[in-house]
Amino acid sequence: MKAIQYKAFGGSDVLELVEIPTPEIKNGNDVLIKVKAASVNPLDMKIRQGFMQKMRPVELPFIPGLDAAGIVEAIGENVTRFKVGDEVIAVTMGKAYAEYVIANESFISSKPKNSSFEEATSFGVNIGTAQTILFSEGKLEAGQKVLIQGAAGATGQTMVQMAKSAGLYVIATASGKGLDIVKSLGADEVFDYKTQDVSEHFHDVDLVADCAGGESQLKLYSIIKPGGKLLSIGGMPSPELAQKHNVDARFISSDLSAKNSESGLSLVREGKLKAFVTKIFKLEEAAQAQDFLSAGSVHGKVVLKMNE
Repeated sequence: MKAIQYKAFGGSDVLELVEIPTPEIKNGNDVLIKVKAASVNPLDMKIRQGFMQKMRPVELPFIPGLDAAGIVEAIGENVTRFKVGDEVIAVTMGKAYAEYVIANESFISSKPKNSSFEEATSFGVNIGTAQTILFSEGKLEAGQKVLIQGAAGATGQTMVQMAKSAGLYVIATASGKGLDIVKSLGADEVFDYKTQDVSEHFHDVDLVADCAGGESQLKLYSIIKPGGKLLSIGGMPSPELAQKHNVDARFISSDLSAKNSESGLSLVREGKLKAFVTKIFKLEEAAQAQDFLSAGSVHGKVVLKMNE
């Protein structure tokens, strides 16, 4: 099979198209999937650059790709929820930039019939992350306030839609074309983080969902009510600032299991949650796809499509 692989950490130039054997099922709970589309995530670049070796080490040579959408090719002897020919979404946490990938049944969901493979692959990481931040860890309930920092990105867009579906009051930050996007998704208030200081307007937010990280995170503590939360996927929060403002501030590792994605995928099937695919690249264009996402100001998902 064809796959994208790298043998050393570095820039996008380390990515190469290779021909390697198709993986074989060796665990009774595993499923072999013929990949139709794989998403490109910011974590892909951090792993490629070697920045995650202490937190999430990988062995070289490595095939990147955290999630995929495709068709079940074969199943392990213990698999009960899927059969050959089923259309699925799988979180793999690696090896998805390939024509075939192995995934554990507990991280596989049925692909919504109203979504293309390119749209479906954008749900795996995004829905699991949004569900974790807003509800599993955030414990938010209808009527509470959430500020989503970086709401125009792929994960942020999913968070806005899931938050509104749950009856939350949504404050969103974005810039440029992203402002109109998050407004169209139903955000109650939208701020341009390049020209407006949201910390001057709010001091009673129940949860800040930080998808951006960086220096902008430093101003977020003051808008959270005492005892509230700052949960980040963009960078490690400051314990000192958390203590100063009496908030629970943590970096969150998302639960990307199929079980944790059930409610979000139900919204997809009901037409209440949509995917926004910004650009589609061919598998052999993986380096260009990663560079496109790394350049920033990407309002939606970047996807790799396999050749037919």
